[in-house]
Amino acid sequence: MTSSVTQPGSSRGAGTAPELLAIPMAASKRVDIYSGIARQAGKLWAARQRAPGGSGTAVVVIHPSSNFMGHYLLAALSQRGVDVIGANTRYIGNDSMLTMENCVLDIGAIIAHLRAEGYEQVVLVGNSGGGGLSALYQSQAENPTITHTPAGDPVDIVGADLSPADAVIELMAHPGRALVYTEWLDPAITDESDPFRERDSTVDMFEPANGPPYSQGFLERYRAAQVARNRRITAWVHSELDRLDEVSGGQVRDLPFTVHGTVADPRFLDMGIEPSDREPGTLWGPPYQANLSPATLGHLTSLRSWLSQWSFDETRCNGPEQLAKVSVPVLVMYGTADQVCFPSYAQVLFDAVPHDRKELLAVEGATHYFSDQPEQVLRAVDMIVEWLQRNDLIPLPAT
Repeated sequence: MTSSVTQPGSSRGAGTAPELLAIPMAASKRVDIYSGIARQAGKLWAARQRAPGGSGTAVVVIHPSSNFMGHYLLAALSQRGVDVIGANTRYIGNDSMLTMENCVLDIGAIIAHLRAEGYEQVVLVGNSGGGGLSALYQSQAENPTITHTPAGDPVDIVGADLSPADAVIELMAHPGRALVYTEWLDPAITDESDPFRERDSTVDMFEPANGPPYSQGFLERYRAAQVARNRRITAWVHSELDRLDEVSGGQVRDLPFTVHGTVADPRFLDMGIEPSDREPGTLWGPPYQANLSPATLGHLTSLRSWLSQWSFDETRCNGPEQLAKVSVPVLVMYGTADQVCFPSYAQVLFDAVPHDRKELLAVEGATHYFSDQPEQVLRAVDMIVEWLQRNDLIPLPAT
């Protein structure tokens, strides 16, 4: 991977390995990433794969914390006439102190950098957990309102002069981290310090007497209990922040904590709920194991991060709410065999867009990561290219 930088339209490096981009980022006043080297460098890292012959359009693929420098779209989509950037926020690989508002500033830095390089069009692709984030970014870029995080920390999005993307693509996306997290929370957990102690069997999807299949009554109790658990944690977070301020005299402003049981959506076991082409299970193994694995979603967080990233009521990263405020073309794509981003997620994102420059497309048989699915990747790329052309975001092929 080369670190050389050339201008859009150049054929240098076309069809070869991606090049490394080091993009200056807006610094945070608090220590929210561990690495002093990373903080000192003040850079956001991205990989760019150029189209043969170059392109005046850049497609930026983003997620709050996943490393997208090796994203499958880089090689596949760049060969179709558009430069592709697999971008990262400052929280690459570690979302324990992530705040969505800082992610918005990071995307702003990335798009500003690309505009300064000369790109005429920038298309923002929110993949998976990037769906809600891309919607939040575009909403704030078009009409900025945020001056503080939900925890009250200053973050000047209003004064950041964000450059709106020219279009948004929601790719295998869910509506937002807090929303999907709540739908995955294990409501049977009553003791936040021990996921096995005094579990509530009436809302336990792993209790054989409850299913699968799960009754409608069980599912209604289950969903209500998930929201209630999220709200209990949020209330505890606020009380802890108040206590922390008091006992430390305002010197300590955040603490880490653990959340057990974060991969417990009944749809992982009951294929009769929202039938699709998916296989039973999760992306991280059997649901019972994945539910408690430290490698799965949102087990490790902090008080202030919780409010921005995981709180059902206080996060601003609500994809449908934010897409309702955007004016640019929007493409929503989903895989019919996706185990975690269900067709209903795509539908609610699509329905939220207030104008008619929107499309909802299904990639038949595609899984969440397109693992070992080169044909589905190419089909998805075909769909993206045709949509970009229909919306005058890249030129039609020469005849």
